[in-house]
Amino acid sequence: MNNLALIGGLAGGIGLFLLGMGLMTDGLKLAAGPALERILAHSTKTRLRGLASGILVTALVQSSSAVTVATIGFVNAGLLNLSQAVWVLFGANVGTTMTGWLVALVGLKFKIEALALPLIGVGMILRLSGEGARRGALGTALAGFGILFLGIDMLKETFSGLSADFKLPEGDGSSDILLLVGIGVLLTVLMQSSSAALVIALTAAQGGLLTTPGAAAAVIGANIGTTVTALIAAIGATPNAKRAAAAHILFNVLTGIVALALLPWLMGLLSLLRQWLGLDEAPAAKLALFHTMFNVLGIVLIWPVAARMTTFLEARFKIAEDDEARPRHLDRTVLAVPALALNALDHEIRRLGGIALNTIRAALEAPEGPALARHKLVVSRLSLAIAEFITALHRIGMSSHSAQRLPGILRLARYYENATELAVEASAASGEFANEDHGTQVRQFSEAAIDLLTRADPAALDAAALEPAQREMEDAYQALKAHLLISGTEGRLPVAVMDARLRAASALRRALEQATKAARLLAAPVTANEPPEQAATGPGTR
Repeated sequence: MNNLALIGGLAGGIGLFLLGMGLMTDGLKLAAGPALERILAHSTKTRLRGLASGILVTALVQSSSAVTVATIGFVNAGLLNLSQAVWVLFGANVGTTMTGWLVALVGLKFKIEALALPLIGVGMILRLSGEGARRGALGTALAGFGILFLGIDMLKETFSGLSADFKLPEGDGSSDILLLVGIGVLLTVLMQSSSAALVIALTAAQGGLLTTPGAAAAVIGANIGTTVTALIAAIGATPNAKRAAAAHILFNVLTGIVALALLPWLMGLLSLLRQWLGLDEAPAAKLALFHTMFNVLGIVLIWPVAARMTTFLEARFKIAEDDEARPRHLDRTVLAVPALALNALDHEIRRLGGIALNTIRAALEAPEGPALARHKLVVSRLSLAIAEFITALHRIGMSSHSAQRLPGILRLARYYENATELAVEASAASGEFANEDHGTQVRQFSEAAIDLLTRADPAALDAAALEPAQREMEDAYQALKAHLLISGTEGRLPVAVMDARLRAASALRRALEQATKAARLLAAPVTANEPPEQAATGPGTR
């Protein structure tokens, strides 16, 4: 086989496999998004259930990366704690071994054209006829499945023709083993896919280019190399994402080191298991079994130390949490699963709302306190982060129903930002409601405002009580306004002071209206019909 044909076969086979894997994973994530959410949210109460969930969901979507991203999203959203999440992550490592079995038992056994081409055809028909629907997502997955098998077939043919003229290290000595581990790591890092590196190892062994021990070393390298993806994803991520990524790295590195140390004994055990399971002598089947075996071994090793590891990780990466303006739930990694990205946005917008409402409380209770300026800066930065996250999410394929929620989330962010700006405006107008007693009307307005803020709090929203609480606040505002006007007219209050306090009361009232609008929007289904509210340019615009 000439060099040009070799390069073309390798590049084409790897390219088709990665394209097929990407399409299949994207389609399955969109089609199975709600199921993914339900399984991960409700099936992680114990170690075993979390482990089973990780295995099941990874086998379902054929991507441990997608499950890792989803798990991080649930940790960020507070639906899973780290001790629950790590078992889903460990299960994902076992679940991803399904790719090896898929290749060994299907991809290298059947006539590819008879399986792959119909899958591509049916998949594209479903995709074209169901654009934006679950049927279209399933069609994308089926087409990706077919393309993936075409890539496997091309790699198999390339390696079969190459084996007569070229051999890789046998994998007998420690230097050969380490070299092949390094090759596995390098392939995974370059292609950002441990599945692709695994398929190359399996097809190379099936084609006679690698011995079974040598291919096993490359598989170990691929398992270690996949941690680079988690490491990259953790850069600049939330503390929870860093902890989950660290758990993933610790598990894979520990498993890889132990598998390398026990490789000769594992090869012997592999032969016994192969005979017991009735598998044939094909190298690909042996390697798929080896991949599963040493990942299960990793589970056994991590089981007794998992609690201590979780405690250790929870004490790490806390610096970023001290920065209130840094998003707590918006992690770029969850963009890969739109349903989870929307969930993260919901939690971040509620956190933003809590800060905005605290700003209004500060304006009512201590108008000139330092908290106001800090809150304004925090809300401004968080609003910008939410808008940027929504822009990034909009570029990702999602269902039309999910896409329709994005304008509503932006509108919520604008309501809360407006409320914060108006609270600061009230502070600038200087209404010293807390420090000076200006009559019953001031106290009644403050009490009604605090009550409305309590009802509108995103963390404990009381939708049924919003309407009466807002009416009470409006009545109290009108009474305060009349009181201030009379006080100024009768000379009991200087006109300049009266005007400042009227402006302060008006700004606070409009801030409360913005917070109430946001609370109603949170309590009702989000629609995309109403344009986002614009910022006020002066008194009386709301």
